[in-house]
Amino acid sequence: MLLNGDCSESLKKEEGTAELPKENGLDEGEPGDETTGQEVIVIQDTGFSVKILAPGIEPFSLQVSPQEMVQEIHQVLMDREDTCHRTCFSLHLDGNMLDHFSELRSVEGLQEGSVLRVVEEPYTVREARIHVRHVRDLLKSLDPSDAFNGVDCNSLSFLSVFTDGDLGDSGKRKKGLEMDPIDCTPPEYILPGSRERPLCPLQPQNRDWKPLQCLKVLTMSGWNPPPGNRKMHGDLMYLFVITAEDRQVSITASTRGFYLNQSTAYHFNPKPASPRFLSHSLVELLNQISPTFKKNFAVLQKKSDFTAAATRGAMAVIDGNVMAINPSEETKMQMFIWNNIFFSLGFDVRDHYKDFGGDVAAYVAPSNDLNGVRTYNAVDVEGLYTLGTVVVDYRGYRVTAQSIIPGILERDQEQSVIYGSIDFGKTVVSHPRYLELLERTSRPLKILRHRVLNDRDEEVELCSSVECKGIIGNDGRHYILDLLRTFPPDLNFLPVPGEELPEECTRAGFPRAHRHKLCCLRQELVDAFVEHRYLLFMKLAALQLMQQKANKETPSSLENGGPPSSAEADSEDSVGPEAGSEEEGSSVSGLAKVKELAETIASDDGTVDPRSREVIRNACKAVGSISSTAFDIRFNPDIFSPGKWVRFPESCQDEVQDQKQLLKDAAAFLLSCQIPGLVKDCTEHAVLPMDGATLAEVMRQRGINMRYLGKVLDLVLRSPARDQLDHIYKIGIGELITRSAKHIFKTYLQGVELSGLSAAISHFLNCFLSSYPNPVAHLPADELLSKKRNKRRKNRPPGAADNTAWAVMTPQELWKNICQEAKNYFDFTLECDSVDQAVETYGLQKITLLREISLKTGIQILLKEYSFDSRHKPAFTEEDVLNIFPVVKHVNPKASDAFHFFQSGQAKVQQGFLKEGCELINEALNLFNNVYGAMHVEICACLRLLARLHYIMGDYAEALSNQQKAVLMSERVMGIEHPNTIQEYMHLALYCFASSQLSTALSLLYRARYLMLLVFGEDHPEMALLDNNIGLVLHGVMEYDLSLRFLENALAVTTKYHGPKALKVALSHHLVARVYESKAEFRSALQHEKEGYTIYKTQLGEDHEKTRESSEYLKCLTQQAVALQRTMNEIYRNGSSANIPPLKFTAPSMASVLEQLNVINGILFIPLSQKDLENLKAEVARRHQLQEASRNRDKADDVATDPEPARAQQEDMGSPQTAKEDPSLSVQG
Repeated sequence: MLLNGDCSESLKKEEGTAELPKENGLDEGEPGDETTGQEVIVIQDTGFSVKILAPGIEPFSLQVSPQEMVQEIHQVLMDREDTCHRTCFSLHLDGNMLDHFSELRSVEGLQEGSVLRVVEEPYTVREARIHVRHVRDLLKSLDPSDAFNGVDCNSLSFLSVFTDGDLGDSGKRKKGLEMDPIDCTPPEYILPGSRERPLCPLQPQNRDWKPLQCLKVLTMSGWNPPPGNRKMHGDLMYLFVITAEDRQVSITASTRGFYLNQSTAYHFNPKPASPRFLSHSLVELLNQISPTFKKNFAVLQKKSDFTAAATRGAMAVIDGNVMAINPSEETKMQMFIWNNIFFSLGFDVRDHYKDFGGDVAAYVAPSNDLNGVRTYNAVDVEGLYTLGTVVVDYRGYRVTAQSIIPGILERDQEQSVIYGSIDFGKTVVSHPRYLELLERTSRPLKILRHRVLNDRDEEVELCSSVECKGIIGNDGRHYILDLLRTFPPDLNFLPVPGEELPEECTRAGFPRAHRHKLCCLRQELVDAFVEHRYLLFMKLAALQLMQQKANKETPSSLENGGPPSSAEADSEDSVGPEAGSEEEGSSVSGLAKVKELAETIASDDGTVDPRSREVIRNACKAVGSISSTAFDIRFNPDIFSPGKWVRFPESCQDEVQDQKQLLKDAAAFLLSCQIPGLVKDCTEHAVLPMDGATLAEVMRQRGINMRYLGKVLDLVLRSPARDQLDHIYKIGIGELITRSAKHIFKTYLQGVELSGLSAAISHFLNCFLSSYPNPVAHLPADELLSKKRNKRRKNRPPGAADNTAWAVMTPQELWKNICQEAKNYFDFTLECDSVDQAVETYGLQKITLLREISLKTGIQILLKEYSFDSRHKPAFTEEDVLNIFPVVKHVNPKASDAFHFFQSGQAKVQQGFLKEGCELINEALNLFNNVYGAMHVEICACLRLLARLHYIMGDYAEALSNQQKAVLMSERVMGIEHPNTIQEYMHLALYCFASSQLSTALSLLYRARYLMLLVFGEDHPEMALLDNNIGLVLHGVMEYDLSLRFLENALAVTTKYHGPKALKVALSHHLVARVYESKAEFRSALQHEKEGYTIYKTQLGEDHEKTRESSEYLKCLTQQAVALQRTMNEIYRNGSSANIPPLKFTAPSMASVLEQLNVINGILFIPLSQKDLENLKAEVARRHQLQEASRNRDKADDVATDPEPARAQQEDMGSPQTAKEDPSLSVQG
């Protein structure tokens, strides 16, 4: 088993990109628990390992899967560190060459342990060019500018600046307070109350960040192409190289490989030079002739994937570097193929989306389609395939990149489609195999199998929306595409003549006409709605059963479906209370009986009490179930289809009416349950978004689309706890403004030609953020504009219109448009007509708005201090805009086996088996590494949890090691100032403090505070936690005055967001009191502790241990105050001759500070001996059995509510997929 200590050595390297997947390590014995036997088999079924023999290196084994093609092993070898310099080779098994494109399962004799030999092949001109280009790419990846440009998966990390390298060598450092006195004063801009938000500290300069250089020059020689007589000797081309040692050499690329020749810059002599070294790989030759190259190349590695390739292709398409496959058509209609990927622009060509909203619909359709692809991928039905899909927004254009169905280009689409409709429902076809495959997705996706009429009035059966098309590729696979209407339409944004919406919708001003008719409900909303209905179904049936007062319950027949899987997780946050209010007076025992009824599937001969069957039938009808014997809710995605062709047979009219009602109920559910549930969670701080992206994530998790942001803000404004939602309101307004600005920016950019791009972007930013009243746009210099204007060519790139309309935009006009857009799109009225007014009215920060707009649009700007508020000059010049990046949406592949281990590990931890949990999570980490490579957001979650577990188990060094990797990974994968990175910095600081690395802990906390100030500002509930951490560490190093500044700020913020009577406020008062005690200012200490005592007394009662502790501390403070007063009186009376015992002012012990740090960070330690631990485990096991036994009795409780502590833990340990606001973990006995 791979221990986490050596999980990803590559992280310690400068660039830290992917290592080769290690073997699962599963065959060495199962981790921790006998229950994993089954999982092991599953994993081994999917793959096997082969041995690779490559020239010049040790043989190694490689995990492969039967579905892979031989060429995928090629790619792995080109990405792998010790074989990355080979490109021209074939793989041989038992002396036979393997075909590039054959699947491994079809290779005869290939099995577990087979040996594949890497055989070097002769070069052709094409292969030689590919080889040189690959070596060039490898050499470039060392350049730090690639990290700034995000090239080939490189990214930035600054952790090492704050930790002075690796934290693992803490043993060598001085311990605790024997350290040299440390300077604890933070820079002025980090202190509470500072208004300054500098930008430069975002990227502190790393002192030793010198780019590694392997070569000075690698280029084509001027002596190309080889003359005829040299071609006869096998010369393919010539290269010119200047090594790092300044040696100039000429190299021949021949069919047999690379060697030095005797040519110079002025003299052609292609004969081999000495040493006569022929190497099949250019890298091996350069290793021979340049020691520097050899040393620096060892640090290299490269990673490539479909998303990166598709993104590069999309940029090439917009920049006009790719020839269209239909070049004679108008620009908007052009389509492109690059690297075997198909690209199309997001415009409504041939009036395809005429009925749906034209260009706006065409812009939205690709992201809806991507959501569909993501969903079908997640269900993962054997035999059903989707296309690799990436949506790229770049320079105002949207490009969809898709993999090409084999054979599709040779035939007409009309002939290819054997399922679905190519004209939005006019002609519809179906296919039994597609129906069979899609039927398997219908339960998890809640899609109803239904019939529609085609243009010849024939009934056609579908199990998807009509737009979904099925095409069988030349590879024999069944592909589905155009999944843009996988989910049911959102009726709040789709007015249908003659249809009335429920009162909850009309009260909120719905339905509202949207810009397009493709608005659909999110999958999360559909799942939550079905779960809500399931609870309602249980309640209704329970009420009926009680009314029948039947003494004896008999099980009713249920379809095998039973409740859908989502309903088993009865603890959906927002459902509990709302569902409870639906029907009062339902009795607990009644619910338990229904549960029993519903869960007992009639396996007997069907002798069922008809009355019980009637109960289930009535409840099914009331909640809109499609079955009358079981709870089963599904949606017909074609109901209210905006296409004018979709019609249903007469025989289905009742079903259609029921489906219409279900959609109306779902639209009402979003407004009456989900949005209030979100606001409630925000009020209780169950979720803590810190910026626009985390707010959007929290909304999406609850199935609320971003177009409802205005409604969420309205509800926040009307909330009785308005002050406690201040941070949500600010983030929401900022998001509303920057999203509206992004919409305007998109069309603004489409009219800008390439040479004017930086001028146009800087002008837009000035209008958006600068206080300068009339910024003037700089048009591209006149002397560069050609005197003769070319006739407009048809195939100029999309952005090449000669258009300078953008230059006349003014700040007043832009802000007027932003307010208009906010009203039209989000139905929210903004009260501001300039950036300064917005900042004033809503308490926003310009730096935060700049960050948000840059992230949303892909703008990269120069790192410097911008004077936003100057009224004498604009904040931005065109030199400040460095680049514009594509913003990419794609589907993340899911490593399901690794998730399985991760969840099992979490479950073990929650039962108190920390060690076993640790082992399972290590196993998950190992698998994640195999699937994703060394850098991934899920691996980050694994490392964070492992660090927390090791910390709880007292292994601080291991905790530090894992958390350091987690921070590094979060910086590189999420971003250096992402809210998640801020959290990771805080955890690392805690573990540093526990390991007596006080100055490092402080600089990490200061870094976290600086980042939070940039991302949001000071007034955020999370800032209170951060300031408490900083204050406690400063208290520990006896910086009392500084400590008080942070602790008192934390107290003020906590009081605002939790209310003055909250327990957190009491704790905050106590922390402040302790510092005043250390300063011997007993009056202030007493005042704060009394406040805390009062809160404890009113909230918890006199006898609670917290109240008693506080009372004891008050006594202690009073005694100290009295003693001090006595001493002072003595001095006044007797002057200098006074005989005074020395006063004892104790500095806080490190242990007591650490204890408080653990408390505020939500970590509970249980000091236990080994014997206690054994007893505890036995007790946990006993309780577990008891719970099992009484499960049926307590089922009803579970339906209505969920025990609080369990939920808190559940959230803390949440799946790594979800954005966790508070990843703290408490282990309770």
